[in-house]
Amino acid sequence: VLAELIERFVSHLSESRMDCYFSTGNYKAMEIDVKKESLSSVQQLGVEMTVRYGKYLNLLKEDAENGLCFVLVNCEKFLKQQQRTVVSSLRCLQEHYAGYDWFASSIFLIMSGDRERTLTFLQQFSRLLVSAFLWLPRLHLSVHLPVTTVEYGLHPVYFCSAHHIEMLLKAELPLVCSAFHMSGFTPSQICLQWITQCFWNYMDWSEICHYIAICILLGPDYQIYMCISVFRHLQQDILKHTEA
Repeated sequence: VLAELIERFVSHLSESRMDCYFSTGNYKAMEIDVKKESLSSVQQLGVEMTVRYGKYLNLLKEDAENGLCFVLVNCEKFLKQQQRTVVSSLRCLQEHYAGYDWFASSIFLIMSGDRERTLTFLQQFSRLLVSAFLWLPRLHLSVHLPVTTVEYGLHPVYFCSAHHIEMLLKAELPLVCSAFHMSGFTPSQICLQWITQCFWNYMDWSEICHYIAICILLGPDYQIYMCISVFRHLQQDILKHTEA
């Protein structure tokens, strides 16, 4: 039901010029022999973890690994059409996205391992503004960002979402904000980790699905409210650890 809901919603918005924030070229999924494609060691590990988790949740079948690799490789090729070349020694600005694509993997699980359905959804989703904040590889070296922003290696999730989380935390949960200040960590560091991993390893699968659905249906600002609500939920534990 969730898969059909977000699928129809995104399909409807992606057909409206008013709602399409990004322009995308035509890309046809290629039937690729994934074994010939060089998945990085990080990607290979991520695929193993995703498939193991998907089978644990009874969402994936035995041949799911090839399907996920197909999605990841095609996503990389599709997004590469909208990337610029940047000469930099920063590892995060190399040709390939440095981390693992947790959002695409989450959608793959929501779609129960249907690779064509997943890829079609991601291509339509990439036209919408919310894709910039939920799907981090979406704006890796992107032509949609100013050159200076790309060269600094800063993602909009960091200087938009995380910045607003810190501002709201100061107003809504001053004690939690003080606890972070005393610890030497910033809330934005933690939130960037949560958001990059789509809250994997932090929340249950149903809650991860709610997070993705809420942000898609209600807008990217709900990513900020979600993080604030998690801090509110953890407030007593955070304060307890600060005292100790």
